[in-house]
Amino acid sequence: MVRERRRKVPEGPRPQQRKERQEGRPGLSQICTLLALSSCALGCAAFAYSLYSKWWLASRVVTLHPAPPILPRNISSPAVSPQRFWGSYRPQVYFGMKTRSPRSLVTGLMWLPQLEREVTLRHTCEQSDGLPRYGWLRHDGLRFGVQEIRDFGLRLRTEFAKRPGGQHGGDWSWRVTAQPENASTPVSILSLLFYAATDGQGVLQPHVEQKTRLASLTGTTEELGHFTITFQRPTTETGTVHPYASYNYLQAEAGGLHLLTDVVKSSLSPRFVYAPPGGPKRHYFAVDTYRAAPGAQEPRSHLLVHQVTLALPCRVEVVFESGSVAQRPGRLVGEALTQELARHVAAFEQRFEETFGLARKGVPLKQQHFAQAALSNMLGALGYFHGHSLVHSPHSEQPLRYPEGPLFTAVPSRSFFPRGFLWDEGFHQLLLGRWEPALSREVLAHWLDLMNAEGWIAREQILGDEARAKVPGEFVLQHSDAANPPTLFLTLQQLLSQGAADPGYLRHLYPRLQSWYDWYNRTQTGPLPFTFRWRGRDQDTHLFLNPKTLTSGLDDYPRASHPSPEERHLDLRCWMALASAVMAEVAELLGDPGAAEYRRMAQALSDNELLEQHHWAQGLGTFADYGNHSQAVGLAREHLPPPAPGQPLPTPRLVRVVRKPPKLQYVSGALGYVSLFPLLLKLLRADSPRLGSLLGDMRSQKKLWTPFGLRSLSRASPLYLKHNTEHDPPYWRGPIWINVNYLAVRALHHYGGLEGPYREQAAALYQELRANLIGNVYRQYLETGYLWEQYNDSTGRGQGCYPFTGWSALVVLMMAEEY
Repeated sequence: MVRERRRKVPEGPRPQQRKERQEGRPGLSQICTLLALSSCALGCAAFAYSLYSKWWLASRVVTLHPAPPILPRNISSPAVSPQRFWGSYRPQVYFGMKTRSPRSLVTGLMWLPQLEREVTLRHTCEQSDGLPRYGWLRHDGLRFGVQEIRDFGLRLRTEFAKRPGGQHGGDWSWRVTAQPENASTPVSILSLLFYAATDGQGVLQPHVEQKTRLASLTGTTEELGHFTITFQRPTTETGTVHPYASYNYLQAEAGGLHLLTDVVKSSLSPRFVYAPPGGPKRHYFAVDTYRAAPGAQEPRSHLLVHQVTLALPCRVEVVFESGSVAQRPGRLVGEALTQELARHVAAFEQRFEETFGLARKGVPLKQQHFAQAALSNMLGALGYFHGHSLVHSPHSEQPLRYPEGPLFTAVPSRSFFPRGFLWDEGFHQLLLGRWEPALSREVLAHWLDLMNAEGWIAREQILGDEARAKVPGEFVLQHSDAANPPTLFLTLQQLLSQGAADPGYLRHLYPRLQSWYDWYNRTQTGPLPFTFRWRGRDQDTHLFLNPKTLTSGLDDYPRASHPSPEERHLDLRCWMALASAVMAEVAELLGDPGAAEYRRMAQALSDNELLEQHHWAQGLGTFADYGNHSQAVGLAREHLPPPAPGQPLPTPRLVRVVRKPPKLQYVSGALGYVSLFPLLLKLLRADSPRLGSLLGDMRSQKKLWTPFGLRSLSRASPLYLKHNTEHDPPYWRGPIWINVNYLAVRALHHYGGLEGPYREQAAALYQELRANLIGNVYRQYLETGYLWEQYNDSTGRGQGCYPFTGWSALVVLMMAEEY
């Protein structure tokens, strides 16, 4: 029998004990309250810390790099760089000059053919103007420039020459010669409008003769001191006094330099009469009175316009004279200007031959003139910009204002892209660095000085109101996690090979080069060691046939159909191999212990076995990207439900249809420029069988070969020449691009000089491809008057934007065989 054990019930606390607990110890409810308060405090602290971290990360995006600037703050001043102070640094206008200073006085030309009941004012370079031709024929980037502009029924020749002296960059003179040209509507009467405008600082004073003729203006600005601009009376082409001209002038205030065209247009009136002695009278449009529209921007620019209206042919000269020039040999006008220009042209042609040697290499004279124009157009497209970027950071909901700064850079296109592009600039400097290494060193330093504390550089630099006025709003915002191909390492590699980058210069660059290189390795890494992935691909897989990768520079080039973190991008890996090799060379020259790590990285990224392991697609027989991919995709009209009674029938969009689910695999159907990158950047061994495979793909007419250059995407690709959306035509899906073709020619020249089984094949391809490219670009220039953004792979015709005086000018290096 089990005895039942009684449990003793504990007694409650005695009254005194209860009192002590109530007075000295917290009860359960108090403990809960304390815990809640502590939790709340910790939560608030965590929230505050989160906000602080987010603020700190966002602030880093718009904090400049802590290293000392490469360029002194006064590098562009007339005291330090007097010869470069004035220049044609306004590539977005047909003809104009400014100084390399934040708030420069700007000068420019507008013209107005006096056609019956039609106002066609030319000022900024616009593709919509449809001019038959315009561009620099000679420009040395420093002292002078000669440009030809063909309008409909009219030919203009603009020339300028600078003369050093004084403390503010010296003097300069312009000459504009206008001639009628045979056309269906020849121009007989023309108005030339010369202007000067301030940009937030400075004073202009007009000096008017006979009530309507602005004979000259005097002015003062911080950078220029006192100066005078004189508008010479017009002459004939031979220099004799022109028989008759009418004059008008305008003095107005504008909300900024980007509004100058609008101010002049809105001030035009047809009430004026052109009445030459013994000739017929006719009304013409001229500047009269400007009245700002209600709500117009606060005036910031003071504008003076001198308009001269006269019959063709005619010539007008404008003279700028610095008040700091104590003794000048005479005005740079008339015959003195003619002689000065002739001297500059002769010096330019001699220097061009010494640099590129086209004459001694047997290049015909007309092709030499074409090459001189191509180089001149790039030099004439150098721009000096000052302002701030607008930046989107993942750590900030609102756009952030980047610190103001300057940028001296070449622009890809005066009409369409008159601003700085990071990956374009590395190609630009391959040509300009041959012409003047000091110029490339300064441009490279300007770009690196724009770096933020994280080591990031915005891929587009839209600095100042004039630059921003040419950019659609959706492209203004720069993203702090977006990369671009680091082609500035190409520039630096060339400067090193030329012996044009001394240790002192490299020491200034090195901290920023390290940060830039580290930024790529920190933010653009792939899923496996030694792999890389472009960030910033379009995420809307519903509308795009293949989501774009703008950050790669190759925009709509086919990548994995479904963006994912598992992607491995071949081209970025190859760019990083180049960057690692250049970093190793710089570090070794400077004696930095970090050189060993850069060299190790360069060796790993150029290791052919590892490269094949990550990117050789055996089933495709080529190098390729890797990712979540399906080739069975297409665009089709979406099926919409019927609208409600009385409602209009909606227009169905083209949307993407995926007929076979994606899977992780090498990206098929994308043979093209990306596939060639191990060859383009010379990473393959001379005895690599993969080299032979790529050479075969290049020469195949069914794939990449054309009589005009290598097409960007194989004809066999399902995305060849396919629209990416209903309104998004193909861009890097077939057309011929000169920058990548230059890399191909350069690489073929390299492999054609190395011992190996493919040496003869590479050498033969080099000769063929080089001849095809030079022949087609030259032929299109003769037929159309322009270098083009891209060339049609079926006809060779130039297409895209024009003039594209950026990397398409690399044809000069192909002609000179300078690699």
